[in-house]
Amino acid sequence: MELESNNHSVFYMNYHLILVVKYRRRVINDEISNRLKEIFEKISPN
Repeated sequence: MELESNNHSVFYMNYHLILVVKYRRRVINDEISNRLKEIFEKISPN
């Protein structure tokens, strides 16, 4: 594990999630949101 640092902190980041929806239409509905939650909960302990 290699830690990164800057002037004020030391960190280890595996994921950087950015969700950008063109024209800000509602794309993530309840079903997709629930599935994403399951996925994130599964990978978070790792």
